[in-house]
Amino acid sequence: MSHFTTVKTEVRDLDALRDACTELDVVLESGIMCRGYAGINRNSHHVVRLKGPYDIAVDPSGEDGGSYALTTDWWGGHVEREVGAGFGRLLQSYGVQKTIREARTRGLRFSRQIEPDGCVLLTLEGGSL
Repeated sequence: MSHFTTVKTEVRDLDALRDACTELDVVLESGIMCRGYAGINRNSHHVVRLKGPYDIAVDPSGEDGGSYALTTDWWGGHVEREVGAGFGRLLQSYGVQKTIREARTRGLRFSRQIEPDGCVLLTLEGGSL
């Protein structure tokens, strides 16, 4: 049996999440159902539409309404193959995209290098941090 599980996250910028999804070749959409095991769907404010049979629900969390929780059905490893265990690759890309967005607003130059182990090295230059 399978079920939707929420992983505690700190997603606060939907535009940065959208950029991260684009980088992983998936899409952040609004107004669609989130797909899960055995045709079980759930309503969600936003959905990361994956290529496999399941999606990721992105819903407001907390009292401030400024952060979002990621919820998915992990059964069968479908989601893990696309975005990493515990959303690892998606959250890594989100962090990179959020940092790049902030760097641009501060007039900083940046370079990005992917290390052999998959880590991302961001270098920021210029302006004031």
